[in-house]
Amino acid sequence: MKFKILVTNDDGIEAPGIKELVEALHPIADLWVVAPESEQSGKSLSITTIEPIALKQVERFGSIPAWSIRGTPADCTKIGLSILHLKPDLIVSGINKGSNAGRNVLYSGTVGGIVEGVLRGIPGIAFSCCDIKDPEYSRLSPFIPPIVEYILKNPLPSGTLLNVNFPHTKESMPWPIVTEIQGVKLTRQGKGYWIERVIESQTSHSHVKFGAQALIYEEELDSDMHWLKLGYIAAVPIHVDELTDWRYFHGHKDPFEQITSCPLS
Repeated sequence: MKFKILVTNDDGIEAPGIKELVEALHPIADLWVVAPESEQSGKSLSITTIEPIALKQVERFGSIPAWSIRGTPADCTKIGLSILHLKPDLIVSGINKGSNAGRNVLYSGTVGGIVEGVLRGIPGIAFSCCDIKDPEYSRLSPFIPPIVEYILKNPLPSGTLLNVNFPHTKESMPWPIVTEIQGVKLTRQGKGYWIERVIESQTSHSHVKFGAQALIYEEELDSDMHWLKLGYIAAVPIHVDELTDWRYFHGHKDPFEQITSCPLS
């Protein structure tokens, strides 16, 4: 009996990355696809709460059941689990066009769809490629089945997802070009991320248009950012279940409660 996998993304159901991901996973698992109707990059864990969400079954992946929705990646997971009553063993998202290494993970819709599942007790893997312009997904897809099969056979702890990034294989400053993928590394999440770059702004501040530029940090040698530059695929186990900063909690609990419970009259 095959494992069951729910596939989503944030680049939209017509994106070539999700088609490559489905083709890579189809031989090893039974699949469902629930993906956004249009690109939802940078939506993180955002959800649709005011407007109704349009849902349409599509024939994008042959015999594989697939739906497009007019919503975010987190909406896709919610609909797949609660409306379509899918019961996957794993949720897989991607292959995203652009890096979700470093602190970019906090903005990522690719990762957001996985987090929604992890919060419901379903593990997940997010796949992203550092190339932004015309990624060569066919070079990356052979690495996907062994990573997914390993996680299915060696389950992630409750509350943990795996964030996988493929290195640059094309020119994309400020990172070096990787002509050949060197292997896979289990790493820590790095610090670097994309910050805003103003492309256009009216003097009246009635509108502004942002681009992006890399904010570079001195990275730890075991970080995803470091290993990606050396040509390795970087996989980071990220825990999202317990969000409390326990060091601050234990160090400040008593004085904080004493001072703030007795405001000055």
